[in-house]
Amino acid sequence: MSVLRSQDNPRLRRWTRLAADPRERRREGCALIEGPHLVLACLEAGIRPQALILSESGAGRTELAQLVQRSGVTATILADSLFVAIAQAESPQGIVAEIRLPQEGEALESAAACVFLEGIQDAGNVGAILRSAAAFGVPVAVLGPGCADAWSPKVLRAAMGAHFVIGLRRSDDLASDLERFGGRVALAVPRGGVAPGDAELYGRLGWILGAEGPGVSAALASRADLKVTIPVRPGTESLNVAMAAAILFYEAERLRKRGAPA
Repeated sequence: MSVLRSQDNPRLRRWTRLAADPRERRREGCALIEGPHLVLACLEAGIRPQALILSESGAGRTELAQLVQRSGVTATILADSLFVAIAQAESPQGIVAEIRLPQEGEALESAAACVFLEGIQDAGNVGAILRSAAAFGVPVAVLGPGCADAWSPKVLRAAMGAHFVIGLRRSDDLASDLERFGGRVALAVPRGGVAPGDAELYGRLGWILGAEGPGVSAALASRADLKVTIPVRPGTESLNVAMAAAILFYEAERLRKRGAPA
């Protein structure tokens, strides 16, 4: 077994840049995904990795060997001391795949539902929102200015494979994308909106979610057809944006399955 041990190796330097720099990911159209769960999700989505990288200590693990065999890609083995440069998790799981970024997928004009994110910088929140979108039938997510990079390691970990289930788009002009979507648009607000159970959450529905604190810009908020607020008990803070997204997506999916009028 040949083990790569030089930190000056050009492949290692490139992978290190892909792991750390969103501009490099966009420039190359590639990203790294880490851990057996994400690699399996990638393979099950029919995506063949550009490269597979194993840590020296992980190379003998049966679970990882099976993933390598299933992929049909010859793995590169890195010394553990080098593997940590591309593995962003606190406890690396021994496998990283380089993939081409998937195509954007379904067109906004035909998407049954969509979520538009503005200024959500927390990677964990972005990933959790994508995970909820995949779970509750929101097939497209559009990440606007100020959002964490969808393909950053923290977003990927929090999304738990949602990247391979829904279509992801990066936008510099959310207002234009809302117009292209063309469906009803619901804005999540911490107070003053209609409760989800009383809102008209049916038909082609787009959600606008903003960062906790600043919320959504006035220009974007003005394009919403309705405002929705999750009621909470007096004296408590409004919900975390990712938790709110899960509740709102679930409620819309519940109404759709119940057969609410389109």
